[in-house]
Amino acid sequence: MMEHRKSPRFPVRFRSSFTSLNIVGGEGTLLDLSLRGCRIDSLVEVRPGTSLELRIAASEDEPPLKIQEAVVRWSRIQQFGLEFVTLAPEEWARLQHTVTELELHPYQKPPSSEDSEAA
Repeated sequence: MMEHRKSPRFPVRFRSSFTSLNIVGGEGTLLDLSLRGCRIDSLVEVRPGTSLELRIAASEDEPPLKIQEAVVRWSRIQQFGLEFVTLAPEEWARLQHTVTELELHPYQKPPSSEDSEAA
């Protein structure tokens, strides 16, 4: 049986970091992103119900997107799922823009200089 989500999720590989008041903090790779939440691959163990502040490095050219509060909804070995709870209006606008871009142009790893071919 397939799980139906309210918002489509897009596969990405963004660097991210997260902190929780005195409980846990660390870095991870954000693997799925939607307007409502994300999935993170991390060696740091977090418990469901934990509130985190999350920073998402969606672009090399801009400061990280900041989610003021995201709640851990599930956790298994080296991965956990977050639901976004609180964002500042300008961060919400940036998140919407990022997701819209992913809809139009699915995520590709940024090409390294070795990959670029001479025109």
